[in-house]
Amino acid sequence: MDTFAALELSGRLLRALEDANYTTPTPIQAKAIPLLLDGYDLLGIAQTGTGKTAAFTLPLLHNLEEDNQRPRPRCARALILAPTRELAVQISESIKVYGRHMRIRQTVVMGGVGKRPQTDALKRGVDILIATPGRLIDLLNGGHVDLGTCEYLIVDEADRMLDMGFIRDVRRIVAKLPDERQTLLFSATMPAEIARLAREILFEPERVEITARSIAVDRIDQHVHHLDRGAKSTRLNHLLRTPDFERVIVFTRTKRGADRVVKQLGRGGVTAEALHGNKSQNARQRALDNFREGRSRVLVATDIAARGIDIDGVTHVINYEMPNEPESYVHRIGRTARAGADGIAISFCDPSERKNLRSIERLIKRPLTVSGENMPGGQPRFRAGARNGERSRGRGRRRDGHAHSRSMV
Repeated sequence: MDTFAALELSGRLLRALEDANYTTPTPIQAKAIPLLLDGYDLLGIAQTGTGKTAAFTLPLLHNLEEDNQRPRPRCARALILAPTRELAVQISESIKVYGRHMRIRQTVVMGGVGKRPQTDALKRGVDILIATPGRLIDLLNGGHVDLGTCEYLIVDEADRMLDMGFIRDVRRIVAKLPDERQTLLFSATMPAEIARLAREILFEPERVEITARSIAVDRIDQHVHHLDRGAKSTRLNHLLRTPDFERVIVFTRTKRGADRVVKQLGRGGVTAEALHGNKSQNARQRALDNFREGRSRVLVATDIAARGIDIDGVTHVINYEMPNEPESYVHRIGRTARAGADGIAISFCDPSERKNLRSIERLIKRPLTVSGENMPGGQPRFRAGARNGERSRGRGRRRDGHAHSRSMV
């Protein structure tokens, strides 16, 4: 599909897409939207950065407009489940952009904030309810929402739901929905438990898959710096003195590690914000807003920010610590090279993390470019995994990716 107009979306949606300067659908949008407009259930296997949020919100808005029904009090016509508060808010913002010319009532329910505004919003009923599982279970138990008339269910980032221990809650929520509905499940990976959930909740689904490798390679220069663990702080401060590092996300494995890096950067005169699960929702949103608006140049985050956070203009992603799961690497670096831009991903790899590096390189089917010689913190000579002491010759030729006018999450 060359344009969104070819997908036969409603005129109001096409006008909103034109307002936002979105003209060309991404591969997952081109594949998924026609299937969803025809009423199929869908199993989508795709990483963040592929445009999957638009792939499910555009046909949902189209179908809700065509049905032209009003939501009943305390009811929702469509339910979108998201694993994190940040992703729930991001989906809501996308719906506001795409539905700006439509009369769509939506609300977000999530933990970390007061219940009263959420229950008040639900009293009149909503067209679209975006929810994190824990808070939705709480509201269901309190009788504040009834899912018995819900026509659409979208489960986003299902494998993240599994990682966070929400699968039992998801099953409890699904049991409250009618059997007659359209159901979509999106997941970056397909572990056995998610495959079982898909079989339980989807009816004869169509399958759309976008590979991890295409996301990791297209438009992102990927580098690795080999250094000792104790040298990482010095190396990070050195890199951030470079003007090219305009908007940077630094990933750590732990919440304590994120706070420690923020303090270290502050002592070096770099303004940074931490984003992790121990922060209140207001503090997390404030950190994101400050980063998005340029009031802070660096966001230091755990993997809570690796999926579903859409911030244009991120010039660099730095893995201060290598992720334990190679798929997490793909999600992390996907925070850059958005909206058609290029991006750079840099990973700090100490000797204890070289096994993680090899797993990542196997997943993306290419070596990371070795960088960092003649910089503070050591002078690495060999790429991890090079055979017989062979000096790394750097990365192979880049593959050309399919260019879009602007990518959407």
